[in-house]
Amino acid sequence: MAPLAPLSEQPMSEESSNSKRNHSFRSWVKNHLPPLLFHKKYSDLRLLLSVVGCPLSPFPVLYKQPSNVASSAQYIIQQFRATAGCTKIEASIKSMYTAGRVRLIMAHEPKQHHVGCFVMWQLVPDMWLVELAVLGRQVIAGSDGRVAWRHTPWLGAHSALGGVRPLRRALQGLDPVTIAAVFTAAQHIGEKFIGDEECFALKLDVDPLVLSSWSDSTAEIIKHAMVGYFSQRSGLLVHLEDSQLARIQSPGSQAIYWETTISSYMEDYRPIDGIMIAHSGRSTVSLVRFGVGLKANRVLTQMEEMWTIDDVVFNVPGLSADCFIPPEEVQKNISHPNAKNGSNLGFHSI
Repeated sequence: MAPLAPLSEQPMSEESSNSKRNHSFRSWVKNHLPPLLFHKKYSDLRLLLSVVGCPLSPFPVLYKQPSNVASSAQYIIQQFRATAGCTKIEASIKSMYTAGRVRLIMAHEPKQHHVGCFVMWQLVPDMWLVELAVLGRQVIAGSDGRVAWRHTPWLGAHSALGGVRPLRRALQGLDPVTIAAVFTAAQHIGEKFIGDEECFALKLDVDPLVLSSWSDSTAEIIKHAMVGYFSQRSGLLVHLEDSQLARIQSPGSQAIYWETTISSYMEDYRPIDGIMIAHSGRSTVSLVRFGVGLKANRVLTQMEEMWTIDDVVFNVPGLSADCFIPPEEVQKNISHPNAKNGSNLGFHSI
């Protein structure tokens, strides 16, 4: 399958869709990235894009408020909703477009920065599409409201286990309504300083029954949790951390354990049409492997992503459900749910 053409911001006829879609994203890339970067090749680029490119939130969106509205966690979320402008989004905004730049770094190669850009479209409530381009490599992920999927040049297109969940990038200060909805069921576990900000900590743990539905014969998800830190001063989400432990064992080999931690900091909140959007941030990812058979007891890989938001548009003209149809390979997999399609562990776990 060839890489999917990105969506256009404007309505288009069926005859002209292919050329206009390709031109839209290609022009944006050329205007933001130095041309020479597309001729360089780095052995670690695939790992960077797999891990920090398009990870999903471990939790779905909960649109129904819990009955225990008097809890401290609910009070914190209500403060966040008021500060971030969630009411305005819910009343009048049905879609969103975001464009930004990223810089990816491996810890063992701090002087080698992989520069790229991304665009993200979202249609309320569960439809989204993100495209990330770095050094000529393009990773695409999306959701049509029924299934989430990803396409990479090295794995092709495959669906995600665990049902429809929001893109983690949306939780990084870009979509206040999704942030509030995801943390609706969280527990207040205390306070913590994040830099100079004193924050409330809200924690979510994935239910064991849900984890078992994400596992298969070679990969078992043992635990997954996410913590959001909301500033006591501003009420906004300033830090997001989630961690997962997985057990991987192929037939005839020893089990290897993977512990993945993604720690994100959101900065430079600015109002766009009265809605607070984080315009920059950074994520640090740690991958730890351990188990029998490894030369060292623990193998650590660290990487970092820094991003800057250049453009945010609400109520995108011409954006409809037809723009979020999954690739043909994913649609076939939906029709035959017992078929294995791609590396689901790599998609939903990191």
